[in-house]
Amino acid sequence: MMDLNWYAVLVAVIALLLWIIDRKTKQLIELPGPRPLPFVGNILHLTNIKEVLPKFLMFMRTYGDNYKLKFGNKTFIQICDAELVKKVVNSNNFNEKSEFYSFLHSWLGTGLLTSSGQKWQNHRKIITPTFHFQILENFIPTFATKSDILVEKLSAFCGKGDFDISQHILLCTLDIICETAMGTSMNIQNDSSSPYVKAVHNMREIFMRRTLSPVKQFQIFYQFSKDYKLEKESLDILHSTTMNVIRKRKELLDNTVDTVPDRKTAFLDTLLNNGLDLEDIKNEVDTFMFEGHDTTGSGLYFILYCLSIYPNIQEMVYEEQQCIYGKTSNKTTLQNLLSMNYLEKVIKESMRLYPPVPTFARKIINDYHYNSNVLAKGGTAAIFSFGIHRNSRYFPNPEEFDPERFTVENSMTRPQYAYIPFSAGPRNCIGQKFAMLEMKVVISKLVRNYKFLPCPGFKPVLIPDIVLKSDNGIRLKIVKRE
Repeated sequence: MMDLNWYAVLVAVIALLLWIIDRKTKQLIELPGPRPLPFVGNILHLTNIKEVLPKFLMFMRTYGDNYKLKFGNKTFIQICDAELVKKVVNSNNFNEKSEFYSFLHSWLGTGLLTSSGQKWQNHRKIITPTFHFQILENFIPTFATKSDILVEKLSAFCGKGDFDISQHILLCTLDIICETAMGTSMNIQNDSSSPYVKAVHNMREIFMRRTLSPVKQFQIFYQFSKDYKLEKESLDILHSTTMNVIRKRKELLDNTVDTVPDRKTAFLDTLLNNGLDLEDIKNEVDTFMFEGHDTTGSGLYFILYCLSIYPNIQEMVYEEQQCIYGKTSNKTTLQNLLSMNYLEKVIKESMRLYPPVPTFARKIINDYHYNSNVLAKGGTAAIFSFGIHRNSRYFPNPEEFDPERFTVENSMTRPQYAYIPFSAGPRNCIGQKFAMLEMKVVISKLVRNYKFLPCPGFKPVLIPDIVLKSDNGIRLKIVKRE
């Protein structure tokens, strides 16, 4: 009974504090939005994660391009306005990540995704040269080899009805990131039940459940939840995998007489050779292992879904590949990849409709005035790329799949920050050139070998699981090309 009374008092005190904070900040927030309830805010609008993105779009169309939400005592300014995006991503007033990213610290520590200030600047400066085009060119053979394995694995499904291709894609992208950036061959595509992929899935879901829970946002309550136990189990897998990757690479470098590192593994070599301590190296490796396979994987399987339901566009992609490779040459080169102009437009249009990161958030360091509104200090500026990309102000008939939006002429008519699949500003995705080359190689290999067909009645159920996911997978059919 004493424990129950203590718990009730604690809850009452927290509720009072939330009410005081809510009253204090309400006077500063002038943007419209759905009416929040006391203490829980708008969380009850978003209890079903499958409804989050549709409701966010509905709010955009109801309240305007910028609107406010409350998650517990946390104020979110949801931004779907390209002009405000430009100001946010380029302003020192928003150069810190939202406090919600702290839910990822147990996994990613303070790597590039979650760090800020001088540490972020130093690490970004160290890592940036490893993504130079001359270095990326050396990764292309590995992209091609791993894509060939994927082609072989998918042959088992050829002509045998629909199947979920998403997990096969994720295993391929994890295989690629391990061997290219980390210098470790893990033969992941031959392990269809990869514990690493499952652990990443668990951590993404836990992050979203914490974000949308007024109780689990507080560590004092979260540590008694089932998610906390699941997080610990998942972290054991993730961190042991990371340390194994670092150990193998360090042993190889220590035993190599040649002092010039293999340029194909420049990322991890750079970390090991720049005086970073082991914890910082682990954080960056965890970050790139996650972002390097999960975001690219999301981009890839939504591209394949789009190709399956737009056969005319798929055939145009195939025809371009035939023009580039003909009937004899099969070697993947940088020159070939750079000449895939139509495929690049298809990739960009797919990432418009299905951006791998549907939203990214920054902390509002000081009150910020925009037009007649105030973005209050301590709140979160949430840049809703999924909504910006479906904003009819920038993309007429936004639900229509049209690669011609990305001709040079059409792209010049849009605001620069209306299309941000890789974020924008100084904190944009450092690996976007890597990702684009990888996606081109994988799609090129797959389209030249298979024709992708739709699964009747299937439509992906989109969820913002840190990375954009389909809750019901990506189901399609494949047949062998002649």
